[in-house]
Amino acid sequence: MSNRRSFLKGSMAVAVLASIVPSVASLADVPQRLLRKSERKARLRFAIASDGHYGQPNTEYQKHHDNIVRWLNEAHDQNPLDFVIINGDLVHDRPDLLSVVKKEHYDRLKVPFYAVPGNHDHADTRLWKSVFGYEDNFSIQKNNVGIVLANTSNTKGEYICPNNDFLRQELEKFKNLKTVFVVLHIPPHFWVPESPFVECPDTIKLLHAYANVKAVFHGHDHSLDSVFYTDKLPHFFDAHIGGNWGTAYKGYRIVEVDENDKVYTYQVNASQNPTLNENKF
Repeated sequence: MSNRRSFLKGSMAVAVLASIVPSVASLADVPQRLLRKSERKARLRFAIASDGHYGQPNTEYQKHHDNIVRWLNEAHDQNPLDFVIINGDLVHDRPDLLSVVKKEHYDRLKVPFYAVPGNHDHADTRLWKSVFGYEDNFSIQKNNVGIVLANTSNTKGEYICPNNDFLRQELEKFKNLKTVFVVLHIPPHFWVPESPFVECPDTIKLLHAYANVKAVFHGHDHSLDSVFYTDKLPHFFDAHIGGNWGTAYKGYRIVEVDENDKVYTYQVNASQNPTLNENKF
């Protein structure tokens, strides 16, 4: 496992450098307490985090969740967030804990939050709706930006392609918006050998068919915190909240859309304090 992770990480770095060096402005060593104020007024600003694995044995999952809620609330106090997205694996093979992690942790966020299932949540549509109040495939629209969130697993924890009929329906609904984001816990493409993803060519084709889809956000692989591309479409990762493997730090990603529909995103290393992998597109 460690060898595969090292290979994946190294391959990711090569792919990213080859694809995005001309468009990347990099910031480093920016403490969370000094997170940047937007240079322009943000029409929409949100945080996205994933992979808390609440309840995983032999991990400090209570501490990890106390930390992420505190970090996100601090980020909101410094520069307001419109909402937070938790992109899958809220719990670790314990769907009975979904209501617990919601009530004891995410309900303490100062802003609304939305969650989509991951492969360790083992949740069906009925359970997801009973806990969160919406189904496991849903969309939101805020400040003229559309966000489509789709399930990429099942109650067995298998990796599956998202429901393309649902994606098409929601992308059609948002086709007149200038900016749309898609959130999928498990990525729909193999960028490197042995990656823990799933190959979904019809999904990729569908995403590419809508020019207003500006980015896709993924969790699942805790060792990734930057970006891959399918054609010109960026797919961003956000490291992890908890669990027992992945990047040495715990963190989350900030996404901003300005009044001209320019997108700005960067990764926050919340536990060790620098801002990482800043991108403008």
